[in-house]
Amino acid sequence: MTTASPASAPCCSPTSPARPGEPPRPGAGRTAIWLAAALAAWAGAYATISPLSRWIAFQALGLAPGSHLGESVAFFLYDTPKVLLLLALIVFLVGIVRSFFTAERTRAILAGRRESVGNVLAALLGVVTPFCSCSAVPLFLGFVEVGVPLGVTFSFLISAPMVNEIALVLLFGLFGWKVAALYLVTGLVIAIASGYVLGRMRLERHVEAWVFESMSAGPRFERERLGFGGRVEKGTEAVREIVSKVWPWVVAGIAVGAGIHGYVPEGLLATFMGKSAWWSVPAAVAIGVPMYSNAAGIIPVVEALLGKGAALGTVLAFMMSVIGLSLPEIVILRKVLRPPLIAAFVGVVASGILLVGWLFNAVL
Repeated sequence: MTTASPASAPCCSPTSPARPGEPPRPGAGRTAIWLAAALAAWAGAYATISPLSRWIAFQALGLAPGSHLGESVAFFLYDTPKVLLLLALIVFLVGIVRSFFTAERTRAILAGRRESVGNVLAALLGVVTPFCSCSAVPLFLGFVEVGVPLGVTFSFLISAPMVNEIALVLLFGLFGWKVAALYLVTGLVIAIASGYVLGRMRLERHVEAWVFESMSAGPRFERERLGFGGRVEKGTEAVREIVSKVWPWVVAGIAVGAGIHGYVPEGLLATFMGKSAWWSVPAAVAIGVPMYSNAAGIIPVVEALLGKGAALGTVLAFMMSVIGLSLPEIVILRKVLRPPLIAAFVGVVASGILLVGWLFNAVL
């Protein structure tokens, strides 16, 4: 009995090759059909959110339109599926983009770059790479291992959580391209400038000594060949992994936003978070730093604050401090950085956020 050689196998296999031990992946045609059906279902669900949420709140539940409770419940029923659907789509698309970037590839790109060019490149890579504050220590170690300058490393560590691609697309969907562009540009400027300033301060002596003991001779680069089906699979995996972790934060953020939307009088927040109060921006940053939330969870709160009269600069500073300068990230970084360097990091980034808040309150 003879076995077929690879050359005699059919040229048009219905499935894509998989690595040993893995089930075969569906072919590109089946994947495209599945993807089209899923997108059609997503569009149909998204189109029904508004009428269905109002019907449930004011017809099924019998709440009075215009009442505090009625408007809060309607806001919650509308925003919860809307944000979760947007989040699922965004995470899926970003998961496909992220399949082109591994930690090793990112380190390889940044290794050996001059500080000025490296700061810009690191900040841009931070937008599209799948890293957050919980990845701070392993990323820091990996960058140090391949000789990435300290300032360039900080540009990446600031940009990765602060200029969050999920927040960017949610802001675009909820507020339009101008607000999303402001968030993107200001976040990148803060990351680039902060990393450059920290690099000029020559604070390497305040990195824990054991970090440098693990330095290697060069970057380790992992290659993974993924076809169309493999990248779609990566996007699907990202939806399962990320949405399952962040949905409680999303619901909690929408609940807070619903309370603000229904019960806070129109214009009240303008007194405390408006343009006229110079101290509103520092207060917003001081409140935001101890909070722990992700971008998807804080966006509904941002939406409610802006709807009630809070100034854009103040709200932007609040959001950036929550997702870009959070207390958990500072605690994690303490494992590799000494207090003087952490203080410099917090001070430089906070100063950038304050300037952004004041600037936008002054010009908008």
